[in-house]
Amino acid sequence: MSERLLKLETSITPASAVRALRELANSAGWNCHRISGSRLVDRWAIIMPIAQATRSLGLVIDNGPLAPLAVQAHSHVQGSAGSICIVEWLIPDSIEGDDWRLLLKHWVTRLPRCPWRWTFRERSLIGFLLPVFRRSRRIFSDQGLATERGAWPPSDTPVWPPTDWNLSTDAEE
Repeated sequence: MSERLLKLETSITPASAVRALRELANSAGWNCHRISGSRLVDRWAIIMPIAQATRSLGLVIDNGPLAPLAVQAHSHVQGSAGSICIVEWLIPDSIEGDDWRLLLKHWVTRLPRCPWRWTFRERSLIGFLLPVFRRSRRIFSDQGLATERGAWPPSDTPVWPPTDWNLSTDAEE
């Protein structure tokens, strides 16, 4: 099965990102399992990159119409202070555009804060002029979410889980 990778740079914590997907899976009655590990990231110190390991958290949906969707999140310190949470979605090609947009919209509404906005203090710690902030908002917008001011949380979110999805938890294989 082929799959695609979507990398989102967000202002939330990795635990919040995984928790929101776990809540969606539990409310739909799907089984899922946690994954964790470490990831090698580069941190810039003056003019030279230093390789460091960071802890990553994740969740894989085992059954339901979105299986085997997976999410993995980790924090990355770009400079000397401040961190950015990178959320990587591994999306099977069997998940069509509307189903994916619906899941992403519900995931965003369950987050504790707007994932594409940083406070002035956070931007100052990370690096005020980095392209991360604009790129993050553009990627969320490309995925079909309204990213204007006042657009979070989405008020037009339909019911979760959709009634036309097969929500059986039995493994058919």
